[in-house]
Amino acid sequence: MGKNKLKKFAEMETFQNVFQCGARELGGRQPSEVSLQKHPMAGHWREQFFHNDKPIVLELGCGRGEYTVGLARKYPDRNFIGVDIKGARMWAGAKEATLDGLRNVAFLRTNIEIITAFFAPDEVDEIWITFCDPQMKKATKRLTSTWFMQRYQRIVRPGGLIHLKTDSPFLYTYTREMLRLNPYPVLADTDDLYACEQYPDAQSLKTHYERQWLDRGMRIKYLAWSLTPLASWEEPTVEIEHDTYRSYGRNYTTKPE
Repeated sequence: MGKNKLKKFAEMETFQNVFQCGARELGGRQPSEVSLQKHPMAGHWREQFFHNDKPIVLELGCGRGEYTVGLARKYPDRNFIGVDIKGARMWAGAKEATLDGLRNVAFLRTNIEIITAFFAPDEVDEIWITFCDPQMKKATKRLTSTWFMQRYQRIVRPGGLIHLKTDSPFLYTYTREMLRLNPYPVLADTDDLYACEQYPDAQSLKTHYERQWLDRGMRIKYLAWSLTPLASWEEPTVEIEHDTYRSYGRNYTTKPE
């Protein structure tokens, strides 16, 4: 591991807005285990960290945290928590929020597979999933799969919103099929977000990777739906053509707007 990463990990330990905990610390041996003990913050995020009663919004797979921080700036009347397992990336957003004194943003470094261990029932109001890995080989790893929907339902209040922004035709098609098979109310659906004017909230922030896709002339897909409680789920089995493109390198600089 490079010295720069070690330095970031050490600094992450000092950030008051970062919580780090894996499955082992919660009594499990691997992230796929769901019978884990609750983290001490579960049910207490508003009281013990945010010190308010405002809605809680998660960004899953937050990467560098730029979208989490951007949302926190744009909506000071809400609380935001970025979740990811990659600490060296998360460091950027956590440091920016610390330096800027943003009190409505936190970061949780953990496996998203065990997200239910960190929140109480109905504690979360909204989830954003932005440019995640489409996980084309294994459905249970897709953040919009029924496997994850069952877990979100355990922490998101009835009627809470789920947003997906993606460059991936595969993930967009898969998620639409999941929504067709499971009766969640769909509130937004477009395969070309910036060609319409219906969803200004989804257009107002762009991540590093989103700018890459736009530079390449690719269309951004957007879906939003209400997480109404379900008793059972049907997982899509339809064959979907895989994405064939790759992202640019991490040091790629997008064109100025």
